[in-house]
Amino acid sequence: MLKRISALALTALFLLGAPATALAAEPDAATLAAVDRIFADWRLENHVPGLVYGIVIDGKLVVVRGQGVQDLDSKRPVTADSLFRIASMSKAFTALAILKLADEGRLSLDAPAETYVPEMRGWTYPTGDSRKIRVRDLLNHTAGLVTDDPWGDRQQPLPEAAFTRMLKAGVPFSRPPGVAMEYSNFGYALLGRIIGNVSGKPYQAYIRDSVMAPLGMASTGYDVSRSPADRRALGYRWQDAGWLREPDMADGVFGAMGGVETSANDYARWVAFLLSAWPARDEAQTGPVARATVREIVEGSNFPSGGMRPTLPEGTPCRAARAYGMGWTVISDCELGRALQHGGGYPGYGSNVMLLPDKGIGIFAFSNRTYAGPSSAVWKVALTLQATGAFPDRGAATSQGVAAGYEIARAVWATGSVSGSKDGLAMNFLMDRDEAHWAAELARLKAEVGDCPAAEPITAVTAMQGTFTWTCAKGRIEGVLLLAPTPSPALQALNFRVVAP
Repeated sequence: MLKRISALALTALFLLGAPATALAAEPDAATLAAVDRIFADWRLENHVPGLVYGIVIDGKLVVVRGQGVQDLDSKRPVTADSLFRIASMSKAFTALAILKLADEGRLSLDAPAETYVPEMRGWTYPTGDSRKIRVRDLLNHTAGLVTDDPWGDRQQPLPEAAFTRMLKAGVPFSRPPGVAMEYSNFGYALLGRIIGNVSGKPYQAYIRDSVMAPLGMASTGYDVSRSPADRRALGYRWQDAGWLREPDMADGVFGAMGGVETSANDYARWVAFLLSAWPARDEAQTGPVARATVREIVEGSNFPSGGMRPTLPEGTPCRAARAYGMGWTVISDCELGRALQHGGGYPGYGSNVMLLPDKGIGIFAFSNRTYAGPSSAVWKVALTLQATGAFPDRGAATSQGVAAGYEIARAVWATGSVSGSKDGLAMNFLMDRDEAHWAAELARLKAEVGDCPAAEPITAVTAMQGTFTWTCAKGRIEGVLLLAPTPSPALQALNFRVVAP
């Protein structure tokens, strides 16, 4: 059965604090059963020995479940403390460390990468007019380096000295920097070198001391030879209709692109910390990285693409827009809204994570089969949660300006005129529609929908914009107001429309 977290355990697992807003509901029993079936079906269909998944909502690990076994010899079941390598989901730690160092003024994202890696200064670029690789290019995979998943995955154990020799020799380019997004593990290994050079300590030590330890991720690290053998999920390949043990790879330079080993309980702390950066607010900072710095992870590379994504059996097809941000793929989805996702594929392991920052939800799953990343299952779980209607976006707080603007909108509707509200109108307002035409439009709308108490609260979109819906005698009115950038609240735009059936 599902391992539900008790109230006492939830208190103990309260990670880094959700924002002081109403908490989302937890999934009900039927939803949780559907979630478990999604992952169980995916595991069976993809020949995965073991899997663990977790759902974090408003800072709490509300459900965590292991399926299958850690290793095929001992048949130890997967638990929330089983240790999996999460492959390229490790890039998010590297990216946040770079952002932290930039926030502290120790590096610049727009500086040439060779500023921090001297071995790059002799590189030959593909064209005479190529600009040099910037740190930001490495974060966003726009450095012009070739896609290297098959090769990069096998570089995990590469020693520092061998990497230095590789850097001094230079590498061929796929294209000039800054003209397209092309995923590069080598680029993230370079970021690891930058972190080490700038911080003055080995990359792994910096991540451990500056990010993982402050979050209480005591079971998370890079060197699998040091992790407890009885908790390790061993990696397997599905080959010739059977499982073949993948050799373990030692820790090395390419750990910055894919070397993290963690458990569901530990990783939930990381997910909760990231989600705690939304929404922006005045509360005290409690994490190892400033909330504003964490929110930079959604800043994409400006090379967006579109593609179909998984749907539920009864769902409608959806083409989502996506761009690579800072260690995350940033998605604009027709059902989920804004989402962040990243997968991991590695010899012996596959993983996937999705964050819905405007809902305070994170979903992740780890498996111990080569390149078996449960992306489709994570998508389906997110859509299953969305379909319940229990997890709306957390709205912005209503500012004093928006509240004042709403009172003006109510007064305009009640009187059927803007003449009594001129002190609250920006200078453009009556230039765009004069008093007579406002009176005629308001009279037309009132004749169509009848009396409107206008009692419903406004929903803030931002500190300068709000929307509202009024239930009237013969229909509904939807409205939107927009404030001008003036010291006193003043409406630059106000719109009413009848809701179509």
